[in-house]
Amino acid sequence: MPYLLAIDSGNTAIKWGLHNGNDWHEHGNVAQNQRVLLSQIWRDVPEPSAIIVSNVAGPSAESALLNLFAIWKAIPHWISAAADQCGVKNHYSNPAQLGSDRWAALIAAWRMKQQGCLVVNVGTAMTIDTLSDRGEFLGGIILPGFELMKQVLAHQTALLTLKEGRFQDFPINTADAIHSGIVHALTGTLDHMYTLLSTYLGRDTINCIISGGGAALLLPYIKIPTMSVDNLVLEGLKIIAQEKPEIA
Repeated sequence: MPYLLAIDSGNTAIKWGLHNGNDWHEHGNVAQNQRVLLSQIWRDVPEPSAIIVSNVAGPSAESALLNLFAIWKAIPHWISAAADQCGVKNHYSNPAQLGSDRWAALIAAWRMKQQGCLVVNVGTAMTIDTLSDRGEFLGGIILPGFELMKQVLAHQTALLTLKEGRFQDFPINTADAIHSGIVHALTGTLDHMYTLLSTYLGRDTINCIISGGGAALLLPYIKIPTMSVDNLVLEGLKIIAQEKPEIA
């Protein structure tokens, strides 16, 4: 049975999945600073006949992955955003500059919904991307994710620390004030983008698909209709591979 290994190499973690043509046979998630663990993990899975990778973690991550792939015969395919692929049209001023993870997520979202929607990933950074009813990537925004915002506050101010906080409507201590402020910032931005896209599309209700390691923290406070999807980037990579005979 041929297997496809799909890899989402992000700033913080490497997510991977092994697909057998019908279903995901196996999934995994390893921190970038512990990627050496993949050497042992991957020795215990079926050998993939094809490998597809989205890497936004830079040359060092790419080099490390290439070394890990050496145990197999398959030659990895590293994706980048295209002007038009799998039904999605890329309106970025320079299509190739769009992050490969964002591109794969957009393709997965379009295949799932086939209509205009928000595509959100909450990781080291939070991205909110927009799709039209014709499968056009209209554009999107990038802002710091929860932990990154918290670290900036702690490192760039004299009296704020990295203490754990919790969400409160009216925080009465500094840790809760930071935690609540960041949640408001991220969910408020999402609300605003939802309003912008729904106005553009001419309807009150649109889909919002959210993924990423930080999504669970925000979900209780998101008021717009939202569907959480695990491993949205991997789903997109699978779709790209299935439509490219030279990969699959």
